[in-house]
Amino acid sequence: VAYIVYNFTENKEDVAFTYRVTTPNFYAKLTMRFEGFLELSTWDPDMLEWNVFWVSSTADCNIYMGCTANSFCDTNTSPNCNCIKGFEPRNPQGGALENRSTECVRKTQLNCNGDGFFWLRNMKLPDTSGAIVDKRIGLKECEERCIENCNCTAFANTNIQNGGSGCVLWTRELADIRRYVDA
Repeated sequence: VAYIVYNFTENKEDVAFTYRVTTPNFYAKLTMRFEGFLELSTWDPDMLEWNVFWVSSTADCNIYMGCTANSFCDTNTSPNCNCIKGFEPRNPQGGALENRSTECVRKTQLNCNGDGFFWLRNMKLPDTSGAIVDKRIGLKECEERCIENCNCTAFANTNIQNGGSGCVLWTRELADIRRYVDA
């Protein structure tokens, strides 16, 4: 039996997910495929080859950008991709999308006066490239800062587990979001 120990690290220099095999003479490799699939392989010393042990699938919502911008992936819906509240498919057929490439567009344009936000719970935060982070302020101040910025599309806590301090602001389209099963 092989054992793999996983570790998540977050500090000022980096954020990393690592794993290590704790069984002597057992080798494993985790490969990110070009298509976005993760593939875990183990070495077979008798056959002198790598055998695929596990592959992520498109159905499990773990593929980067598996759904288009302004939509989220939910394994409990069919199809898996759904427009965020306030958005609709470019060719409306309801809230769910026909396929993973259907674009979600805003139902009403922002006017920067009286616009508001919908709360989304149990969600993986969107891609943070270009996001603004301020760990010194709380959620209320974060919301106020986002409302004052006409380009702000979303905001969230950076540290939900320890009292909800810190702030992340998005000013671009929201991408790579997924809904987690209610706990």
